Formats: sequence, C-alpha cells, structure tokens
Amino acid sequence: MMAALRHTHLIERLPVVRGRLRADVALARYTWFRVGGPAEVLFEPADGDDLAHLLAGRPAGVAVTVLGVGSNLLIRDGGIPGIVVRLGRAFAKTRVEGTLLRTGAGATCPNVAKAARDAGLAGLEFLTGVPGSIGGAVRMNAGAYGGEIAAVFASATAIDGQGERHALDVGAMDFAYRHSALAEDWIVVEATLAGQPGDPAAIAARMEDVQARREETQPIRTRTGGSTFTNPSGMRAWELIDRAGCRGLRRGGAIVSEKHCNFLINTGGASAADLEGLGEEVRRRVFDATGCRLEWEIRRIGVPAASRLAMVAEGSP
Repeated sequence: MMAALRHTHLIERLPVVRGRLRADVALARYTWFRVGGPAEVLFEPADGDDLAHLLAGRPAGVAVTVLGVGSNLLIRDGGIPGIVVRLGRAFAKTRVEGTLLRTGAGATCPNVAKAARDAGLAGLEFLTGVPGSIGGAVRMNAGAYGGEIAAVFASATAIDGQGERHALDVGAMDFAYRHSALAEDWIVVEATLAGQPGDPAAIAARMEDVQARREETQPIRTRTGGSTFTNPSGMRAWELIDRAGCRGLRRGGAIVSEKHCNFLINTGGASAADLEGLGEEVRRRVFDATGCRLEWEIRRIGVPAASRLAMVAEGSP
C-alpha cells in the first residue's frame, strides 16, 4: 500500500479543473532556447478563476512555476518538479479603455504595442523590443530602448499561492531596474498600462525604428534567450563581456553571440547545462578582468539532469 502511494503521480492528486492538465510534458518547444527537461505537470488554465481553483486546492508543498512565452528563460535539463502554469490564449486579450490598455498577462509585449498603435496611444512603442509576455514584463520591470514597464504601469491583478486575488497599484510594485516587489508565489493575470494620445503613423514609425535597431544589433533570428545579464550601474554588460574576451566563447553547443555578446545562442545541439555553464564562465572571466560581478537577467529554473535521475530512482514520477 505504501509503495502504491509512493508512485502516485502528482497529476492524480490535483483538483478537477476546466483547463488542460498534462503529465510529464516536454518543455523545450515552449522556450526560445529550445532546451530543457519536462514539467512534472503542465497546467493551462481556462481563466483566472480556474487558476485560482487549482492553486487553492493543490497539495501542500507542491511548487508552482509560471511559464510565459519562454523568451528570457532557461529551463534546466532535469525539468521542473511540481506544477508549471502556462497562461495561454485565455490570458492574451487586450482591450482599450480611453488612454488605458487592459491586457491579459499572456499577451506578448509586441502585440500590446500594436494594440496601442492601432488605438493611437503613444508611450508603449518600446514594448516592440521586449520579446516576452506582459506578465513576465511586469514582474521584472522589463524595458528596452529607453522605456520600461514602471513608466507606463497603472495597475495589475495577481493571484497568490492560496488562490486569492490581489489588486496592485504602482506603489505595491516598488519597481526598480529589472525588478519588482511582487511576491514569488503571486501570478500576474492582468495588467493595465497607460498611454498618451498620439498620431498612429508616428507611433508606427517609432515601432519600426525599434524593430530595425533590434534586427541590426541583436541575434534575434537564432535560438537565444534575449539579454543574458543585467547592466551594472553605469555600465553595459556587453562591453564588460567584450573586454573580458568572451565574444564567440563556446561550450558544447552554446556560444556567446558574435553580433551582441550579451546574448547566448544554442547553435543546435546545446543542452541547458551548456548554456548555463557558458554563462557562468562569462561571469567568472568578467569578474577576473574587471572586478564586476554580472547578474543574470535570464531566469534559470528547474533541476539539473542528474537531479531528475535521482528523483526517478527514488520513485518520484
């Protein structure tokens, strides 16, 4: 009897939901790097109430990890234990209310920029250069080309680890560079962003300029994860990496981009361990050369492959 309980898969212990629950789902295809192990359980909620229901009814101690569009994310080769929440189409809608855009957390930042353009709202053009989803962008105060979420944030709704909803204003977020005060177990499900009336043609021109600059300076058509490290105060991460001689540095199937050396690239056969190990080697070389310790901007989650094998050997799913 004890052995049978020991091998019960997590998915069998979760509440009945209206969305989609799947066990042992490969996650590499959901990330821009195209690497990483499986989710123990992948949950795609039907709506916010469905998400709150699962969070409130999950077994105690079961971890929850949120997966956006996978743009600034590295999932380790052993995968992610617990529940991985993926906010899909139900969370990707955007509507305009005067000078405000109310958008689901699953909407991509470029699509929100397009909605603002079509509504004649300026100030959100920078989102064209942010490849992630709005939920992740709010959590990390994402920005590009002189703009950031903090400058356009009006409010957000989040659901905590017990399934309770919370209304958040800008004071509650306490935004800083690539940072917010949002609790780790709170999931943003909706955000309201503020624009200013503007000429759609001028807004479109600025968006095209942002996109052109991205294509000119960044390896956006490769298997990459966006900016790898945050810029230290008063410095640029790529310049420090270049100074340390890391441009073109390789480990396994991973390489530091020749085009923009604050980007790591999966050349086709990289593992997550290759990419993370290369990033740590860059950090070490930069520190040795400059005395500056780079901090990861890419979110690294999950367990190494060896940890996954140990879990399976012990009888976990």
